[in-house]
Amino acid sequence: MADRLTQLQNAIDQLAVQFYSAMHYLDTHHDFVPLDYEAKVSDPQVTVDDAAVFEATKLELARDIMIKTRQIDLLIASLPGAGVSEQDQLARVRKLEQQLSDAEKERQLWLSRRKELLQKCDSVILQLAQRKTEIDTASGTTS
Repeated sequence: MADRLTQLQNAIDQLAVQFYSAMHYLDTHHDFVPLDYEAKVSDPQVTVDDAAVFEATKLELARDIMIKTRQIDLLIASLPGAGVSEQDQLARVRKLEQQLSDAEKERQLWLSRRKELLQKCDSVILQLAQRKTEIDTASGTTS
């Protein structure tokens, strides 16, 4: 799943496409309503929808835009630092830096412990191999 900023950018891009699509639909499917005493005009490139269909589609487009804006608002609200003062953010960063430093110290401690244990294992293996060689030599057998 994408991070919140990527989700927010995608949602904003989708909203822009929805705005464009809504404007395109309105521009290409509206009926020409004359003003006052002017004659009704027409355009052969406009496909006039039935008034009920046009109104229903406008409502659906508006609803889709509202849903997308709510989604964007939720994404913005979920961003870290939203509604938090700069001092609080800096304190959180310092706390996270300290946690990272502590974790690195613990990691180094465990790496050191691992190295010690590996050396002990190597020593035990070498001692066993040496004793086996001594036993084999004393008994006159070799492997």
